[in-house]
Amino acid sequence: MLDIHLRKLRARDEISAPEEAAIRAAACPEIRLPADTIAIRKGEELAASTLLLEGMMCRFKDLRNGERQITELHVAGDFVDLHSFSLKRLDHSILTLTECRIATVPHAKLSAITEQHPHLTRVYWFQTNLDAAIHREWELSLGRRTAIAKLAALFCELRIRLGIVGLAEEAAYSLPLTQLDLAECLGLTQIHVNRTLKELRERKLVEFRSGRVRIADLAGLAAVAEFDPAYLYLERRKR
Repeated sequence: MLDIHLRKLRARDEISAPEEAAIRAAACPEIRLPADTIAIRKGEELAASTLLLEGMMCRFKDLRNGERQITELHVAGDFVDLHSFSLKRLDHSILTLTECRIATVPHAKLSAITEQHPHLTRVYWFQTNLDAAIHREWELSLGRRTAIAKLAALFCELRIRLGIVGLAEEAAYSLPLTQLDLAECLGLTQIHVNRTLKELRERKLVEFRSGRVRIADLAGLAAVAEFDPAYLYLERRKR
């Protein structure tokens, strides 16, 4: 199942056979986690980082009243907390949104990679920078986009991110999230998300039903979102 992580890396750079072998040697045996499980708690000391191999997870922060803000979605192939390698604890928590399969990579083995594989180290540094770029785009959505633009931008982003690892078609993909999950991503109420989904459907742009996104007008959806995929740094180049 590490193949999906390697596919993500190779979408933007070359990964040599020795580098692939180092990744495979570093990853611990796979673990299955049920949906709605806190995989990493805010503030806990960490000695390993987590690779998501199957399913969907999120980073989130919450308030004492129970309100939760999802700050990023993670899809198969993502390192959900590579930044914990240097931070050693997180200021947020990591939650499974669906049943997930993960592998952990001990920080000691990541240290060995930094010493023995400088190019692979730069590839992973790029991945943490990419996470930061996604966070900035989400901040734009939370602060300035209208509700319909927020949802359109999220659908456009996930189409690309899932497509990179072979989990999206040109105009459709599985998205096993609830309207509440979407609300917590976008800073909206569940009722507002429901109304916005209806508006997108009535404008014949996209339909979200039974955990599946079907895009009827990709250009129109991107126009509503003012979506520019440049922040996803899709070009393939040597790091």
